[in-house]
Amino acid sequence: MVDMTAPTAHANHHSTTAAQTTTRVAVIASSLRNGRMSPTIAEWVVAALQQSSGVNVDLIDLAGITLPDDTRLSPGGGPRTEVADRIEAADAFVFVTPEYNHSYPASLKRLIDWHYAAWMLKPATVVAYGVQGGYAAIEHLRGVLSELNMVTTRRCLGLAAPWEALDDSNRFTPADGTNKALASALAELAWWTAVLTDARVNRPFPA
Repeated sequence: MVDMTAPTAHANHHSTTAAQTTTRVAVIASSLRNGRMSPTIAEWVVAALQQSSGVNVDLIDLAGITLPDDTRLSPGGGPRTEVADRIEAADAFVFVTPEYNHSYPASLKRLIDWHYAAWMLKPATVVAYGVQGGYAAIEHLRGVLSELNMVTTRRCLGLAAPWEALDDSNRFTPADGTNKALASALAELAWWTAVLTDARVNRPFPA
C-alpha cells in the first residue's frame, strides 16, 4: 500500500498541512493504436493508487480527447484544451506510455506541448512498456519533463512484453516483484508530491 498523504518525520508545519489534504494524481494513458496496452496498464496503476486514502485519481486516456490543431500552438501552449483544467488540478502525474521507435508516442508529446504552466513544479513517474521494457521512452521523457521544471522520480518502471502477463479477463497481472517496483515508484512520487505541493505555495520559484 502506498500512502500518498503521509508526512515525513522532518516535515514542517506547512508541508504537514499540505500532506493532510487530498492529493490528486493524474494517470495518463498515452497510446492511440488499435490493440493498445495503455488502458490495461493504466488501470493497474490506478488500482495501486486507490489503495491509499486521501488520493483522488484522474485517468486521462488520450484516445478519448481531441486536442486543437497544431497550427494554433505557440511557445508556451495555446488555446485552452478540454483537459487543461484536469492537468492544472493534478498535484502529480503517472505517464503510462509504450516505446515506439526508441521513444514515446507523438500523442503524448502533443499533450505535453499543448500545456505549459500546468506541468511546472509538479512530480511525475513513468510506467513504460515494450518488447525490451520501454526504457528509451522513459529517458526521452525525462529530458522533456525537466525542461518543464517537473521532477521525474528516480524510480520509474519498465515493463517488458506486458501482454504476456494478462489474465483471462485481459487484466495485467504481473509477478509480485513488478507490483513491488510500482509501489516503490509511487512511494517516491508521494514524497515529491508533498515536497513540491508545499514549495509551490510557500517557496516562490526564482525568476
